[in-house]
Amino acid sequence: MCQYCGCRDMPLIRDYISEHAHVLNLGGEAVRAIDRGDLPTARDRLAAMAEELRPHFLGEETGLFAVMMSTDDLFAQHIEPLVREHRELEALLATVDIAGAEGQQAIRDAVEHLFEHTRKEEDGLFPAALTSLDGDQWDAAIQAWHDAHPGREMVRWA
Repeated sequence: MCQYCGCRDMPLIRDYISEHAHVLNLGGEAVRAIDRGDLPTARDRLAAMAEELRPHFLGEETGLFAVMMSTDDLFAQHIEPLVREHRELEALLATVDIAGAEGQQAIRDAVEHLFEHTRKEEDGLFPAALTSLDGDQWDAAIQAWHDAHPGREMVRWA
């Protein structure tokens, strides 16, 4: 993500970036565990990844994505493929069998693709939101994050 547009200073965007980093780290740990033959650890990391992604996807899709699509049809062209990618990753994590080479490669590919997916959000969608949304729209997007993450507080950076 760029360091100059200021979206990292927005609490909601900051939290999505933090969630991206956490999920990518879990995915990387799963791939490394697969590579060393430690399938129990890989399964644990993939389960944690799926658990983290559920509220993340819900918050993005019912909040920021929904608000952005309501402001401009052009955003839908960029957001709809991201939502499809969310569903594909959810389905993979729910069904993949990493005992075999095919499942292991599917995870490697998915983690690599997830890196690209987060770049689309962080380098394109998030800066666009910064310049396109008004206060009420940000409030709605933030509320959706809270609704998707009951009992969690937003990240506090000093």
